[in-house]
Amino acid sequence: MNDADQQRHRVAAIDIGTVSSRLSLAEVAGGRVLAARKHTEITDLGQGVDATGRFAADAVARVVDACRVFVDEARAFGAEAVSTTLTSAARDAANAEELLGPLRELGLIPQVIPGEVEARLTFYGVAHDFPGERIAVADSGGGSTEIAVGSYLPESGVLKLERVQSLDIGCRRVTDRFLAGDPPCGADILRAGRWAAEQFEAYWCDLPDRPERLVAVGGTVTTLVALTHELVPYDSSFVHLRSLSALEVERAIDRMRKLPAAAIAELPGIQPKRAPVMLAGAVVIRELMRAGGYDSLTVSENSLLAGAASTIGEVLAGEQPVVGWTPELSRLA
Repeated sequence: MNDADQQRHRVAAIDIGTVSSRLSLAEVAGGRVLAARKHTEITDLGQGVDATGRFAADAVARVVDACRVFVDEARAFGAEAVSTTLTSAARDAANAEELLGPLRELGLIPQVIPGEVEARLTFYGVAHDFPGERIAVADSGGGSTEIAVGSYLPESGVLKLERVQSLDIGCRRVTDRFLAGDPPCGADILRAGRWAAEQFEAYWCDLPDRPERLVAVGGTVTTLVALTHELVPYDSSFVHLRSLSALEVERAIDRMRKLPAAAIAELPGIQPKRAPVMLAGAVVIRELMRAGGYDSLTVSENSLLAGAASTIGEVLAGEQPVVGWTPELSRLA
């Protein structure tokens, strides 16, 4: 049965990360996203969480404001069901209920998902572009980096994952822990790189047969492509499946390392609100590639949101989710 013969569903997936809050409005059929549009807001939920273990009140307010807009957009789109996931910052925050309560008041059902589920959803979202190919997928976010190795066999609907791990390495966490200066000193940048390298090397050492292709998702790598090519305005069709070399990442670090955040924000291709964490994000990507021995990676615009949208569609169709995780779905009046 092809997509034209299967029932189509309109769904909404909301993902609340450490740096950004994102919405995907998607039309799905047969576990595939047929069309989607995204809305991203830099809400910096992880502000101070690594140091305090708690959400800041203004960060909670930013996320709730963004989600209020997302709910209105999902209603206007005619979404049959909405999935709302929260990741690294919410896993770390002792006062997560201060955010979850207001989200429920908006009619959402927020789920704080484990790092492994985050990795599986991201891999599933990415792997549709690489059917049957054994790949490594890395999602480098604000508080964590998820890495999964495996393949997706769409003809049988089987997701084969060999190794899945969530590491507490992300651009917001690295910024808060190591890069206090504006701009940070060179010694602190070196310390940040060594800290990330140790953890990435441990992952790759346990996986001696690494895949030929590394695919990366997240705001850091998409912004690195935009910075490299000076994309103004941002063009997601240009970024999607674009190659990013280790040399290009190193050049971006050299370009940013001596600049204060305000100057980074003015570079062509940089989202101003992402500027304070971009240097740390680039260092994380550099160490990820070095540890795995990759001279280049493939950047994907698909991510957890694409995996979540496909999974919502499977649930609505009465199928068992391929990722082995079932979202709790809200139905907006």
